[in-house]
Amino acid sequence: MASSPWVLALLPATKTIKIKVCPINSYEPIQAFGKVFFKNNSLPFNKYAFLTTHNSFANDREPLHTGIRLTFINQEDTVTQQLNNGVRALMLDTYDFKGDIWLCHSFKGKCFDFTAFGLAIDTFKEIEAFLSANPSEIVTLILEDYVETPNGLSKVFKDSGLMKYWFPVSSMPQNGQDWPLVKDMVSNNQRLVVFTSKKFKQESEGIAYQWNYMVENHYGDAGQQTGKCSNRGESASLDDKTKSLVLINQFHSIPIKEMTCKDNSADVLSMLDTCYGAAGNRWANFVAVDYYKRSDGGGVFQAVDKLNGKLLCGCDDPGSSSATCSH
Repeated sequence: MASSPWVLALLPATKTIKIKVCPINSYEPIQAFGKVFFKNNSLPFNKYAFLTTHNSFANDREPLHTGIRLTFINQEDTVTQQLNNGVRALMLDTYDFKGDIWLCHSFKGKCFDFTAFGLAIDTFKEIEAFLSANPSEIVTLILEDYVETPNGLSKVFKDSGLMKYWFPVSSMPQNGQDWPLVKDMVSNNQRLVVFTSKKFKQESEGIAYQWNYMVENHYGDAGQQTGKCSNRGESASLDDKTKSLVLINQFHSIPIKEMTCKDNSADVLSMLDTCYGAAGNRWANFVAVDYYKRSDGGGVFQAVDKLNGKLLCGCDDPGSSSATCSH
């Protein structure tokens, strides 16, 4: 999500501020490494939940390519590490920059040296390597897209080798029907689902316009109001069931690692319950967070396990042996 990088907090020099260290949780998720798919991959794609990283590319591990960087960091490990740890949907911001397509955490639709993270093709190649090494996995890309170059994005997808995994727009449901079965998506090797925020690219480049297929709540501080869950401006109402997928953002406008424990712990479970009602009694398919490994307790991994339990079996645990699967 684009947000202004110009934030400066001035604290009196005489004050000592104590901030609780937010630990990396030790919860062993059922969802990670495709364990849910191994247990049951016979349901439609929209009957699963996927851990999603907000601004996946804006991470501590990305080297400096254009000099000093003055913008927010949202994650602490590489895209490859995120995928290996169980993340299955990536939010990426794509821009025209230096005659190519870059990933930037910028503002006003323009990338600068101080907001640039790296060439999009480098991250796309990481995703290609993961899909190649994990033939039963599906990855979703949600692009905040500022690329204006005709077919600029399509070229990067082709050059990175990702097109062989492409899930076509023609196979996506139009009026709220179920998506294809996961097992069929895997057997057809259509394991990359891509959405863009540019509506015209569905027609011009065959990249699905995000809000034709999913509803999404407010992002940032506007979406973090206790007991409230409303749609962002571009999205249809959350209870619009002509869209089969539900995306829930669970992060504040300014990402602070030490502060994410609250967002990624009890708050995420509470927000998912609130948004379930707002979305017409539908559980989220994508849960987008900052610093996904940080929490008190089971964190977002446990939250996604709960979602998969609800979606798969009507229980809180997809590994439960006592639940009767309702599908």
